[in-house]
Amino acid sequence: MTDDRKVKQMMKILIGAAWLDGKIQPEEKAYLEKVAKQQGVGEDSEIQSLLNDLTSVKPEQFYQWLEEHLGDRPSVDDYNQLIDTISGLIYSDGDIDTQEAELLNRLQALDPAQISQQSRRDSVLKTIQKLYRRWIAQQG
Repeated sequence: MTDDRKVKQMMKILIGAAWLDGKIQPEEKAYLEKVAKQQGVGEDSEIQSLLNDLTSVKPEQFYQWLEEHLGDRPSVDDYNQLIDTISGLIYSDGDIDTQEAELLNRLQALDPAQISQQSRRDSVLKTIQKLYRRWIAQQG
């Protein structure tokens, strides 16, 4: 994915996160406009449409964008950037909605550091199971 597409997709994810509670709060909109301008996508027609309430974002669409952005194995850098940016948005209005709290919990479950630890544990357990089965087979 090119950098421009990645930036635009990240903005769409942020806007989708702001829509999780059903509307974009004024503080969230100000934060999103600032980030869009900093990232050079403030004048993009699709971003403007999403920011100006012309197009709402359903939770399903938001989570689809999130999955597309992170992929199956997100890098630690991509994950941390996403967490930092979404956290900034969520805390921008001083109120954490239930859907926003749920999003943070779901994102924590995607932490690459946690996933790799779990993968290592699973690998060790599978190896132990194989050794145990071989030992049982030899005993019988």
